[in-house]
Amino acid sequence: MVTLSDTLRPSGALADAGGPAPPVCGDDGGDGGNGGNGGDGGNGRNGAAAANRSAATAAPTSRTDPAAPLRILHRDEAVVAIDKPAGLLVHRSALDAHEPHNALHQMQAQLGMPLWTVHRLDKATSGVLLLARSAAAARALAAAFEAGQVRKRYLALVRGWPPAAGTIDQPLARDPERPSAGQPRVPARTDFTRLACFEWPFGDGRHASSRYALVEVQPLTGRRHQIRRHFKHIAHPLVGDSTHGKGAHNRAVAHWLGCGRLWLHALALELPAAAAGAALRVQATPGPEWSPLLAPLPDPGSPRGGSALRLD
Repeated sequence: MVTLSDTLRPSGALADAGGPAPPVCGDDGGDGGNGGNGGDGGNGRNGAAAANRSAATAAPTSRTDPAAPLRILHRDEAVVAIDKPAGLLVHRSALDAHEPHNALHQMQAQLGMPLWTVHRLDKATSGVLLLARSAAAARALAAAFEAGQVRKRYLALVRGWPPAAGTIDQPLARDPERPSAGQPRVPARTDFTRLACFEWPFGDGRHASSRYALVEVQPLTGRRHQIRRHFKHIAHPLVGDSTHGKGAHNRAVAHWLGCGRLWLHALALELPAAAAGAALRVQATPGPEWSPLLAPLPDPGSPRGGSALRLD
């Protein structure tokens, strides 16, 4: 039996990294792992300032060229939307003081204009990031996030096989950086749909193989680290999460897929007309490291009836 500590395959072998075709999924109990990095799903007036608190504990990421221009997904008189790479801070943070690069300053230099942060994505999370072109636009957009008017879709790889679809309705402690005991709990809800299941040939000493699933996630509220904390709550932690997951599994999957990162991607944002001037939908196609996970046939147990991930 190949175990998590064995050498699984040469690093970087993405072409055949998907392994065998995913089996028809049943539900399983996931795992009760502990351990993370990254933040997700956050919003609010002070969201960006708190975005990067866990950056110093981030897992290895897929970003290789910090000087490369950032890809612009949308630009108008109010906002600029970019595809933030994993491994890039949203803005300068004292908690990652050694890191000289951040999306805000890089885009200000790239476009030659002042910009304002609106919401948060952690350093380890990739995908759609909005920046405002004026303080007034930043206030309007932050208020829309705070009011739950912005629809967010994420892609995540999780440990185990969660149900085909569900809602995680679990209040969370306000500050994930502090012990939960004694903190006020705030409402938090997350919808998810399972897209595909994988069973890869490395075990943990108890089982001959390990199970993972690709899920599409819609946080209905915007608590800090909501997605990571909610999937830990249902015993299906995100792969690459060094706080809430298991290090041995994170390392084994990184070796198997040829890429070590927090497997969380901000796939799309939809903004109401009141916040953006006109209704706006922006999406960021997952990077090439996601290809082995998107290639298999859709999950037959998905409530979408076998339809593939929607990228439109």
